[in-house]
Amino acid sequence: MKKINFALIGASGYIAPRHMKAIKETENELVVAMDTYDGIGIMDSNFPQADFFTEFERFSSFVDNFKRSGENIDYMAITTPNYLHDSHIRFALKSGANAICEKPLVLNPNQIDDLKIVEKESGKKVYTILQLRLHDSIIALKERISKELEKNPSKVYDIDLTYLTSRGKWYFESWKGDEKKSGGIASNIGVHFFDMLSWIFGELQENIVYIKNPDVNAGYMKLKNANVRWFLSVNYDYIPEEIKATGKTTFRSITVDGEEFEFSEGFTDLHTKSYKDILNGGGFGLDDAKNSIVIVSDIRKMQITNLDEKSHPFCKKVLG
Repeated sequence: MKKINFALIGASGYIAPRHMKAIKETENELVVAMDTYDGIGIMDSNFPQADFFTEFERFSSFVDNFKRSGENIDYMAITTPNYLHDSHIRFALKSGANAICEKPLVLNPNQIDDLKIVEKESGKKVYTILQLRLHDSIIALKERISKELEKNPSKVYDIDLTYLTSRGKWYFESWKGDEKKSGGIASNIGVHFFDMLSWIFGELQENIVYIKNPDVNAGYMKLKNANVRWFLSVNYDYIPEEIKATGKTTFRSITVDGEEFEFSEGFTDLHTKSYKDILNGGGFGLDDAKNSIVIVSDIRKMQITNLDEKSHPFCKKVLG
């Protein structure tokens, strides 16, 4: 069977190796990669023969010439800084390739509406990586909740989402620490959790923000079938002492009606699963991504509310 040709924009990024691995494990070919940073030894253990460019103009010329030679780049993977996703997706579609883009797909909901037009004009598709929807434990939770809601459609669950992933000073000097480029904490580390929760518990009905600092966001969401208290941070100081004592620098917890939902394992192959799903005719597109993009976009624009009974208990670590 003929290998499918891929290109990759953003080859030096943190998540790029998972995309290379997915292309390799689906037995396809990375034809060309591009990144403004040139120290990418990871290419040698994946696709050493792939062409590589540090200037977008030269990359663009290669893609054009490749197409004119009678070959096709079938998919373009995009792992660039969040604020560049929209323009790189457009480039992929206009080059005759389908786009596979990391989360958050874009920063603003109106960009999804515009991309639908480009999709229609090009005849190509935009896919996003919503890997939590392919996690076995989360699929099992969705099935369990769906069965319970069939019996009791008005049931409302109480959810606590706590995600702390420590980052050093570099984080705030990089594009990730610039809200205009990353979308802020909620977009950068929260968007796939918000997608997962609204996928399981229904559409957003109310959105409140209590804390909106560069290193921590916290708020409350009322979904159709869940009340969600959430706390997201990149600050090590807010990690519980008992977790610090184990030497860990990350704390991830989701409780459903007070019961801890365990999903710490099973993350290593989710990008390969995502690629297989896309290549087999599935995948998550623009409409799938929109709900969580609306949520994080609203969080950026909202005024802060004083703490109340609906706020996450960790908020007091920040505000006292």
